Amino acid sequence: MEVIKTAIEGLLVIKPRVFEDARGYFFESFSQREFDEKVAPIRFVQDNESMSSYGVMRGLHFQCPPYTQSKLVRCVKGAVLDVAVDIRKGSPTYGQHVAIELSEQNRLQFFIPHGFAHGFSVLSETAVFQYKCDNFYAPQADGGISILDQSLGIDWRIPVESAILSEKDTKHQLLRDFDSPFEYNVESNKMI
Repeated sequence: MEVIKTAIEGLLVIKPRVFEDARGYFFESFSQREFDEKVAPIRFVQDNESMSSYGVMRGLHFQCPPYTQSKLVRCVKGAVLDVAVDIRKGSPTYGQHVAIELSEQNRLQFFIPHGFAHGFSVLSETAVFQYKCDNFYAPQADGGISILDQSLGIDWRIPVESAILSEKDTKHQLLRDFDSPFEYNVESNKMI
């Protein structure tokens, strides 16, 4: 696998090595050994999958400490625009985001460590989205930033005025009103 750095420290794109021939294709979608060596020694404990139709927007979600989650996400059918927003207090990139198109064609994966809010918009007729988490879901730790917060400058590549949102996702606060539970550790340049 190839690990590609993004404009924000810690957010990484993973490009698998794909073997294709007349029969189709094969690739390792995850190798714990290779992930530990090339990204970070993280133990994923939960896999999730969602199916959504065009125009659905999910996010921007995170789990508060001590139940934080790092995620490794991918789209196995269709296409999504996947977005991570830096919400680490004191980070030089606080409030900035990285957006990556993930699709069944490009087979890219996106690694999102603790300290980022995460969301996506569905660009295709339907999309099947999978992600690995390094901590179990804890409903009491749910947090979110408004996916419609225009100050974030995210181009979701769908008409936002007709986006399909859950009721929960319409109630998240704007970034300017948000008191982040995440701190940026300048010394180690890692999330805590």
